[in-house]
Amino acid sequence: MSSVLDDIIVGVRKDLHERRQATSLGHLEARIQTRRAALEVLPQLRRPGLGVISEVKRSSPSKGALAEITDPAELAAAYQAGGAIAISVLTEKHRFNGSLADLDAVRERVEIPVLRKDFIVDDYQVWESRAHGADLVLLIVAALDDAELRRLHTLVTDLGMTPLVEVHTPDEARRAADLGAELVGVNNRNLKTLEVDLAQFGRLVDLLPAEAVKVAESGVFTPEDAALVHSQGADAILCGEALVRHGDPAGAIAAMIAACR
Repeated sequence: MSSVLDDIIVGVRKDLHERRQATSLGHLEARIQTRRAALEVLPQLRRPGLGVISEVKRSSPSKGALAEITDPAELAAAYQAGGAIAISVLTEKHRFNGSLADLDAVRERVEIPVLRKDFIVDDYQVWESRAHGADLVLLIVAALDDAELRRLHTLVTDLGMTPLVEVHTPDEARRAADLGAELVGVNNRNLKTLEVDLAQFGRLVDLLPAEAVKVAESGVFTPEDAALVHSQGADAILCGEALVRHGDPAGAIAAMIAACR
């Protein structure tokens, strides 16, 4: 029986085929030549304290519509004002109601690194990410075999971007370690069942390379949640739902950072 992740990837591949027909790889390569170099994020994430990667997220498969984000750039600017170290932009269309247009809008507005958060399964998407100004690209270990993961990880770095390698099981954590990933996210959400368990980060963190920058993803809603995962070894959190539903996202980010000082 197919999982939620499997179903999402079917849609991702369909959309990818359509975009590939509309925009050639050569066009993407030419567009990259006009872009400034990707911004570095690892030095900032290695500083003391908690880094917050704040997410532009309209919907999710588990909860449906989360927020009506009419101006993703304005939301990203609020995130930056609150102290976010980077902005994550969901670009998957069917389950998350995102788009590359959102990525373009955010990249034009903020001065901090921007992560393209999607289900990356093909080299074309990596070239596409850099062409649209991404500085980081999410690579989900559960969606890739070892050869695909290594090839995409190499391409992301070759294009000057930073791969965020996402894991959610002990086996995936070992695969990320074997890859030599420098930036690893532990997703507290099981991508096959969509259940969230904030304790997952603490269970997996010791399986990751000591020198890797570690990000706790999903299930962080309060400053107390942020302080908990930070105490367990998280250098950063990736937070979306709590922020898009908050009346004061900048204040919410500042409170999470303050809780970890």
